[in-house]
Amino acid sequence: MTSKKKKKNKKNKTKVKFRKNLKDQVLDVFNHNPSQSYNYKQVSSMLNLKNKSKRKLVMDVLAELERTEYLKEVKTGKYQMNLKSSLVEGRIEFTAKGTGYLISEDIQQEVFIANRNLNHALPGDKVKVRLYAQHRNKTLEGEVLQILERSKSRFVGKVSVSSNFAFLVTASRRVPFDIFIPLKKLKAAKDGQKAVARITDWPEQVNNPFGEILEVLGDSGNNETEMHAILAEYDLPYDFPDSVEQAADKIPEEIPKEEYERRRDFRQVPTFTIDPEDAKDFDDALSLRKLKDGKWEVGIHIADVTHYVKPDTILDKEAYDRGTSVYLVDRVVPMLPERLSNGVCSLRPNVEKLCFSAVFKIDDQAHVHDQWFGRTLINSDRRFNYQEAQDLIDGQDGDLKNEMLTLNDLARKLRKERFQAGSIAFERVEVKFLLDELGSPTGVYFKEHGEANELIEEFMLLANRKVAEFIGNVPKDKTPKTFVYRIHAKPDSEKLETFADFVQKFGYTINMKNNRTITSSINELLEKVEGRKEQNVVETLAIRSMAKAEYSTHNIGHYGLAFDYYTHFTSPIRRYPDMMVHRLLARYLEGYNSANAKKYENMCQANSDMEKLAEDAERASIKYKQVEFLQDRIGEDFEGIISGVMEWGVFVELSDTKCEGLVHIRDLDDDFYIYDERNYCITGQTKGRKYQLGDPVHVKLVRADLEKKQIDFLMLNKR
Repeated sequence: MTSKKKKKNKKNKTKVKFRKNLKDQVLDVFNHNPSQSYNYKQVSSMLNLKNKSKRKLVMDVLAELERTEYLKEVKTGKYQMNLKSSLVEGRIEFTAKGTGYLISEDIQQEVFIANRNLNHALPGDKVKVRLYAQHRNKTLEGEVLQILERSKSRFVGKVSVSSNFAFLVTASRRVPFDIFIPLKKLKAAKDGQKAVARITDWPEQVNNPFGEILEVLGDSGNNETEMHAILAEYDLPYDFPDSVEQAADKIPEEIPKEEYERRRDFRQVPTFTIDPEDAKDFDDALSLRKLKDGKWEVGIHIADVTHYVKPDTILDKEAYDRGTSVYLVDRVVPMLPERLSNGVCSLRPNVEKLCFSAVFKIDDQAHVHDQWFGRTLINSDRRFNYQEAQDLIDGQDGDLKNEMLTLNDLARKLRKERFQAGSIAFERVEVKFLLDELGSPTGVYFKEHGEANELIEEFMLLANRKVAEFIGNVPKDKTPKTFVYRIHAKPDSEKLETFADFVQKFGYTINMKNNRTITSSINELLEKVEGRKEQNVVETLAIRSMAKAEYSTHNIGHYGLAFDYYTHFTSPIRRYPDMMVHRLLARYLEGYNSANAKKYENMCQANSDMEKLAEDAERASIKYKQVEFLQDRIGEDFEGIISGVMEWGVFVELSDTKCEGLVHIRDLDDDFYIYDERNYCITGQTKGRKYQLGDPVHVKLVRADLEKKQIDFLMLNKR
């Protein structure tokens, strides 16, 4: 290239950059004065532009902004901010294709953000966006002007090192870029290792951000490394700071003498726990005794975590930041240090323990006649796992058999009454992996959900419901005190109708007349599909048609359980909202005024967010193990069911293992396929072949990518 051409290119680049800066400056004039109108001379004066060519460029910019509907021409040559154009704040989310959209409380519709207008914004970032209307598809479009708050500060990936520089290569679709790492900021990370990095700089005209390694997680493929990587990807901790462990170690296990005097004593009442075989944190126990009037006293005893974890202490702050215990495939990452979760607070057998209890007087028909809430002292007689409890229910002899059978009989009646009232029976098949000593999956099994599980479930539901009613169900002339509710909104009617249309294809019907008929027919449907090939698909879609349960101080009831009042009281070892409930209940039992509603609503929102992160991490760990389990079976054929349909392909769930992978639409090369979102299918434009949710199919495994946690299939044929 000649020097003359180089000078010309440099001049053109300078001109383009000046024009972009000028455009931003002109927009700032109108953004700060949205009700005023200006001509090019006024704008030029406000920007202190006296050069004739630059003032001419202002005219061109004004005309361009009018064409793109940022501005409108109110008089010849005079412009004003378009009413459809304004600045809004919100959070950025990405589609599967990597384009962005804004979710904002300021406007009622989503705003499309093209890649060129994201300006380095990432999913979840809080941003300021300039809006403008676009007539195509009547979509509102915008451009990110400013990143107000990053949603992520830490990024996980595999280190790729060359002779002069390195990159952190991210596999998450939520982070569609790699981070440039100078060699001096590698922190001894080796090529191929997993690490955590942070962004230190991201110049405007540069595609990739600059960063530094914060922590080296270990070698890729190592189970410990990969599980820590999943936790780090969702900003979840995998160990406790030394200061938190030290604070936990200082808490004595001995019960102070004054606690014996101020608590209701249940140490002589038959009491037991029922938990999974591998559980170590026992946070609930049941007691039973017959009263003189022939009724039953049922005690639901919950570990008194808030006796040990005081507000605003280092332990409390750590628990609040975590929000919940995280259950990955091979481990539990507890909310509280193990000294508390598995020791001091855990309701271990033959050890005196402090509890917060809900005690009910119940007749043989499971009707509640009286209730009491308060702090107690227990000594569990026996720790059952679910199978041992089930054996007693099934007729085997053993300790506390009569108590177990009586409680199970009462639980059956509570369950029947709950379903008659409109509760929905969502009981998904739970897939578990058999793991070797290195954490590698050697097999898959499906977790049984028997009557012993239902026994515990019903009494936990009873305690949660009655505690919520006790606080929230007040006379109409009184205002309920601030409380933490577990709420579940009614399903979106359009989603329900789409679901009803879909199941009709299998010969099932949903009666949409009212809430009672809807829940009744959904329960009937879930019962009918049990054991059929379409079971998992129908159950999945039924759940998707429902809203997501969350925490709030604003009670709207729980649709799925058909409860007007519901909370979480029964698992304070693993859920922070239960600790909030314990504190509020204790406060009101002692006669104090209502707590600060805004403070608790903010805490509810934070805990709902942490719950979602924990669920996402759990799903990611399951997906990783699915890929790991199948990686040695490339080329094998499998039977499966279409479990999802998107515009980019169909998801297939394997019948024998429930592992799920994708058949890319690009690999369906026998036709051009059209996506039908409402009917959950894709259809060949020429031959008319249809792939629909729930269809049985025959697929070949072609790829198992551990880094991306992706399984890819090729379609062989529909069965």
